[in-house]
This record gives sequence, structure tokens and C-alpha cells, in this order.
Amino acid sequence: MTTASEQSMQEAPPSVRSTHDVNAMPPLGRAIPLGIQHVLAMFVSNVTVPIIIAGAADLSEAQTTLMIQAAMFVAGVATLVQSLGLGPIGARLPIVMGTSFGFVPVLIPIAVGMGVPTALGAALCGGVAMALVGLFLPYVRFLFPPVVTGTFVIMIGTLLMPVGFAYIGGGFGAADFGALHHWLLAALVLVVTIGFHQFGRGIWSEMSPLLGLVTGFVAALAFGYVDFSGLQSAAWFSLPVPFAIGVEFHLSAILPVVLLAVVTCAESIGDIVGTTVGGANREPTHKELSGGVMADGLSSVFAAIFNAYPQISFSQNVGIVALTGVISRFVVAIGGLFLVIAGLLPKLGAIISGIPNSVLGGAVVIMFGMIASAGIKMLSGIEFNRRNMLIMAMALATALGLPAQEGLYSGLSDNLAAIIDSGLIPGALVAIVLNLVLPHGERPMRQNV
Repeated sequence: MTTASEQSMQEAPPSVRSTHDVNAMPPLGRAIPLGIQHVLAMFVSNVTVPIIIAGAADLSEAQTTLMIQAAMFVAGVATLVQSLGLGPIGARLPIVMGTSFGFVPVLIPIAVGMGVPTALGAALCGGVAMALVGLFLPYVRFLFPPVVTGTFVIMIGTLLMPVGFAYIGGGFGAADFGALHHWLLAALVLVVTIGFHQFGRGIWSEMSPLLGLVTGFVAALAFGYVDFSGLQSAAWFSLPVPFAIGVEFHLSAILPVVLLAVVTCAESIGDIVGTTVGGANREPTHKELSGGVMADGLSSVFAAIFNAYPQISFSQNVGIVALTGVISRFVVAIGGLFLVIAGLLPKLGAIISGIPNSVLGGAVVIMFGMIASAGIKMLSGIEFNRRNMLIMAMALATALGLPAQEGLYSGLSDNLAAIIDSGLIPGALVAIVLNLVLPHGERPMRQNV
């Protein structure tokens, strides 16, 4: 038995030209810039994870470069699988994949204390766990009703907002953080993006984030704020090498990563729901959810083999879908192909990574806000009774409050503290558990006599 949304998917024409249809195949002149727009929104975040972990583990410059290249290549392959599908694997939705920041707090102590190969081995096992959750998702779908997934999407957007403003200030650890030129570049991108989005027509509105980024990049280039220092040392062409770093398996490293991977599936589901609700105004089908989570898991296994870290759908790109209304999966596939090329041509990646953080900040702060807005839209279809409001209240309070007070859990083990510090995982667990234990029937209010 198929749902109405599944039936409409099956009846969709194989070739349409509207970018507002998931199966659209728009003209390349329209699709290429829209696809590159998705890549620009996630590029720096995608390569930042291997840079952070490599720096903490004191890897050589050659190993660090290898892992940056692998992050681009793997993200491109994962995006192609997620958007185009491979048998039962992949959501076949406009979902951009990339290296997950959520695993960084857990992987850093593993990489530092036990070595990067052990971190990659634990990540590989985490990918297997995610794939198994995706395979059996129809049997555990009851854990993720709209009140849980909608609240989770709001948490994702809200927790990412401080990251967006950190980019506006020049990026984490910038020596001139908060300098006036960072604010001006971000404001320029913000104004251009909003202007084209609200007053542009057709492709001009759809490309508003890209137009904002290009305008900001040109302005930064004119005033000498673009860093091309990595361009000369980057090779012209290089193939990714499997197991170049190696993998090792230690139970003490595998357990926390597997736990994190299972809980992270809620983020994947939230992103998939956010994509269909924000772009297509419908709930995802069971096949899309199962295939999407399986793609996350198997892509993470593929990533570990090719010296990269766990892959997951990028929430900022969910924000682009909601912002532009462009839901063509072929547009995103073009972006995935561009990422694969960037992984093979390190000089191209070096040029893109030269975009100042403040320029990116002006665009991503809108996208992160749109993610939270998509979550609110998802919740608009539920009944706002005392039960559901309590679930939302406790989940949001946990996700936002715990990371702000590190002293509350400073006495816990590093792995457990890292899981709590993410905010997202404890918030998701609270929403899931409360949804299971709270009674569904609304008790009548006592009336005064």
C-alpha cells in the first residue's frame, strides 16, 4: 500500500524543466550555478573538520592535505548517491552531504589519544550502525513523529545560528575577530541576498545566496581580504588513495562513536523532513527516509576507507532549499559532481577555500534561520496541546541550556561530556523519550466550583 505522496512521486514525469519539482532536469545554464551555490554554502564547513582533527592530532602537512582532498571527494560521491540514488540507497532528494561537525568532539580525543587510524576505524563502525538504522527505519519510524522531527529541525537551526555569527565575525579563532571589515562584508552579502530573494524574479531569486556570495567575494578581493596562500602549494591533479592513513579498531573508541551515530540518525531524518516540507510542502515517504539514512551510513563507511570522517546531510543546504524553493535533485547532483572535481583538482578547492569567513557568514546566517523556520512550519500541522508543548519545551531547553553551562557536566567522562556538549543529542533524546512515555490522551482541566 502506497501513500498519496509516494503515488505522486511514482507518477511524476521523467523529465520536467521546473526547478520546483524534485524530478526536474532544468537547462544546464540554470542548473549549474544553482548547483555550485549549494557547494559554496557548505565547502568551508566540509573541509574544516579534517583541518581541526589533523591539527589536534599533529598530522603532517602532507597528511592534512590528503584528508582535506578526501573530504571534498567523499562529500561529492555521497551527494551523488543521496540525490540520484543507488538501488535502495539514497533519498533521491536535493540533499547535500558533507563531513559532520557532530562527531568532532568525540573523534578529537580518540585521534589524539589513540591515533587517527583508530578514529577512522570507529567512524567506519558508526557508519555501519547508521546504515542498519536506515535499513530497519520503517520499524522504528514511530520514534520520530512530527512533534519530534519538527522540534529537532528547530534545534538544528537554532544551534547553528551562533556558528553563522561566528563566521560573520571572521571565523573561530580569527586574530581580528569582530573587525569592522568583517561586519561590512557580511552586511553586503546579507543585503544582496535578501534583495534578490525578495525583489528578484525567476532564476535571480533562486540564485540569491550565490549572488550574495559572489558580490561579497569580489568586494573582499578588491580590498585584499582574500587569502590565496594555499594555491601555490596545491597540486593540479591528485587521486584519493584508500587506506592511506589506515584504520584500526578499538572497542573503547567504537562504543561512543556508534552511540553518537545512532542518535545522529534523528538529525538525518530532521534534514530529510526539513527538505521535503521546506521545498515541496509535504512529508517524506518511508522509502525516502530509509534510503536517506542508509546513504548517510554507507557514505560514512566509504569516507573512512578514503581517509575522511562521517558524512551526513548538511543542514545549511536544507536552508537553501527552503530559501530558494529549488528542490530539483539534479541541481544538487551537479553540485556533487563539482565537489568530486574539487577533490581531484586541489587547486580548485584552494580557490574556493579562500573565500573569507565573513562573506560566508552573511549568507549562512540566513540559511540557518530558514532551517529553524522550516521546523516551525513542520510543527504547524500538529496539535498544540499540553503534551506536545511539554515535549518541545523540554527538548529545546535541554539542547540550548546544557551547552551554555559546561560546569554542570564537567565531572563526567570526556566522551559523555562531549555528547552532552553538542546539545543536539541530549535534546533529541529528551524529545524521543518524552514522546514515548507521556500519555497521548489529553486530560480535562479541573474546573473551579
